[in-house]
Amino acid sequence: MVDTPLSHLVEHSVQIAWEFLERSGDLGDAAEASQFLSHKIEQMVRNGERSRLLLSNRAIDAYRRQFGVLDA
Repeated sequence: MVDTPLSHLVEHSVQIAWEFLERSGDLGDAAEASQFLSHKIEQMVRNGERSRLLLSNRAIDAYRRQFGVLDA
């Protein structure tokens, strides 16, 4: 298995979360969303998490909680 550089891990995880939120219609202000998702994912990576899907899913959940996006 090839190790993914951490910058690529963060970038890909943010992209997954962003695309999901965009498709679901939950994405708000682009600059605010970008900063929020990047910060959350970088924080998890600093704590040792390396799973792209786990990073993106947790960032999506945190975004929805932070910005009051509720499931229908």
